[in-house]
Amino acid sequence: MSITDKLPAFLRKRSLWLRSAILAVAALALLAIALAVYTVTVVMPNLPAIDVITDYKPKVPLRIYTADGALIGEFGEEHRDLVPIAQMPPLMKKALLAIEDARFYEHGGVDWMRAAGAIKSKLLGGRLTGFSTITMQIPRNFVISREKVWQRKLIEILLAYRIEAALSKDQILELYMNHMYLGQRAYGFGSAARIYFGKSVQELSIAETAMLAGLPQNPAAHNPVANPKRAKIRQQQVLKRMRELDMISEDQYQKALHEPLRVNNRGQEFDSHAEYAAELARQAVYAQYKEEAYTRGIKVYTTLLKADQDAAYEALRRNVLAYDQRHGYRGPEAFIKLPADQEERDDAIDEALAKRHASDRLIPAVVLEASPERVKAETAADGPIEISGEGLKLAAPALAANARAGLKLVPGAVIRVALDEKKRWSITQVPQVQAAFISLDAETGATRAMVGGYDFNQQKFNHATQAWRQPGSSIKPFVYSAALEKGFSPATQILDEVLELPGENAGATWAPNNDDGVFDGPISMRTALAKSKNVPSVRLLRAIGIDYTHDYLTKFGFESARWPKNLTMALGTGSVTVQQMASAYAVFANGGYRVQPWLIARVVDAKGAVLSETKPPAALGEDQRAIDPRNVFVMDSMLKDVARFGTGAQAAAQLKRPDVAGKTGTTSDAMDGWFAGYANKLVAVAWMGYDEPKSLGGREFGATLALPIWIDYMRVALNRIPVAEKSVPEGVVQHDGDWLYEEYVGQTMFKSIDLDEAPAKPAAEPPPKPEGGAKE
Repeated sequence: MSITDKLPAFLRKRSLWLRSAILAVAALALLAIALAVYTVTVVMPNLPAIDVITDYKPKVPLRIYTADGALIGEFGEEHRDLVPIAQMPPLMKKALLAIEDARFYEHGGVDWMRAAGAIKSKLLGGRLTGFSTITMQIPRNFVISREKVWQRKLIEILLAYRIEAALSKDQILELYMNHMYLGQRAYGFGSAARIYFGKSVQELSIAETAMLAGLPQNPAAHNPVANPKRAKIRQQQVLKRMRELDMISEDQYQKALHEPLRVNNRGQEFDSHAEYAAELARQAVYAQYKEEAYTRGIKVYTTLLKADQDAAYEALRRNVLAYDQRHGYRGPEAFIKLPADQEERDDAIDEALAKRHASDRLIPAVVLEASPERVKAETAADGPIEISGEGLKLAAPALAANARAGLKLVPGAVIRVALDEKKRWSITQVPQVQAAFISLDAETGATRAMVGGYDFNQQKFNHATQAWRQPGSSIKPFVYSAALEKGFSPATQILDEVLELPGENAGATWAPNNDDGVFDGPISMRTALAKSKNVPSVRLLRAIGIDYTHDYLTKFGFESARWPKNLTMALGTGSVTVQQMASAYAVFANGGYRVQPWLIARVVDAKGAVLSETKPPAALGEDQRAIDPRNVFVMDSMLKDVARFGTGAQAAAQLKRPDVAGKTGTTSDAMDGWFAGYANKLVAVAWMGYDEPKSLGGREFGATLALPIWIDYMRVALNRIPVAEKSVPEGVVQHDGDWLYEEYVGQTMFKSIDLDEAPAKPAAEPPPKPEGGAKE
């Protein structure tokens, strides 16, 4: 029997406990020694360098701006807005520290008080959580893997001390707050504020700040877009912790708890819709800098003006939608089956809505109930909505009892809805027609607005720069300009009567027609242009010469290879782009000079150093002159008449400016609608048509399709531009009631064209409706 066995029971128990404690301490000591040896001999020699942390070079995306600083595009895998710690709102810093590392400014990289609590939790059967400080989290986001092994935690501790020795606390916090991934491709709180709430981090409310502060722990689980319920729970935890630490008052706490948050569910949004221009700028920068373009923090400043771009975007969207609705409702985009089980039904609706591409303010919805008086539908963001009254007007045929199957609105139909200014819902649809618009400073060629299509997300093809279309009658001013150089004047009389041209139609007879089928007999050149008369324009081209006119068009930048060498030139059967047409009309607006459209004004690096710059010319020189100043003056007077009395009369009537000038254009069978024009030195062109050319409608013309876009834009853009008056240049005189080059005064050969062909008496009945040629 041992001495221990002779001891009383309570002493024996104490002795056993003491022996166990000694053994445990010895084991821990041995473990500590082994860990220390392992750390010194294995871990420390292989610690990753922290140069990437101490010499932080973040991947900052390429950003595109208007000339006046509005962000219109961002390109790069990582959305990041670098916010210096001095500019980071104190509340944002407090919220983050409250939930992630309250003793950040007190510990030396590792918070051993928190570590002891975490170890105690683990020993009691819990999880080893809450150990990592902000400094410890940085290495796992830069230089080590995120695998949950004990070696990683040891490395984090060692690197945390190195980081604390190399950087100040503010530098560490700045690094963390700009680098951490926060979901939705947002890196750092500056970017997250913009992506989730559409505002700068400095503008966030307490509730919004707390929502973002809760993201670093698990950006996927606490993402307010992907998991709004879990994000709300995490936000409340942050707010509670901020209140416990007395960072906010009780009133602030209660207000933030109950503040409704408007989270942006549509992805990243910009200050202005200029997607097509931003894409052109991206292509130009990528061509020079390749993949570095998306990580170097390059900023591109374009020549666009935000107010002009916004006006162009809204004008095009509004008028394309108006055209589309004039031509009726096409029916639902799809049909889905609605399960009886509510949860399954919700899932089916969510899945159907997620498949529909976003189109600004045209919101996808699933019909739940439908009658001629009321439609109930479900949307992703607004939940159940009701549509009645005027909101059902477009879809009225689809609500009729006898509506055909593919058109009829029934439960499960996937439709589009829109909210008007009075917060009333209406049924709408995504247009199938396309349109484009561009405006230029006529003196410099700087692009002020560009819209390349109805919806960039729907189609990225830029109809303003890439689409080659027939211009129809919008080409006529250039033919008339050529005629002035041949000695004709606006007063020249041209016969407007049936014209038959044997052999001009692939060997057969070609008989061009006027749009309205009406022939006016002898009319002046000025009237012929104002009314967009086809036959007089063909007669004029025949008089001045096809070859001469074909060459003359190149003075304005038109490509000769894209134009036929025949009389159909007068009716616009060649091909142009919207941008090319704007450049051509700029010649009439700026006094007769060719200018090249340009978009990128300045490219700077992340530090603001200028990488490249394009400066507008100080003045237009004679080496840029395209046509005689006299020609410009006379053509300007004729184009103003088009906008006052002719096919574009709505332009001057609505804008109420005497310097408005331009020309409509409608191609054969109304496949394209145009309006090109200017006021002072601002030139703009609008176009509408289908990608696969087809008629826009028998009652549609340039004046109904493109002119409304042009007017709506100019109504805004001309607010900054004064009215201009053109002075009479030398060498132009008044003669026979109109302007004429001085050297042609008295030369009767230029007074009329084909009047000897005039019939002795008017035709007994009006000619047939035209089958081809430009239509107005």
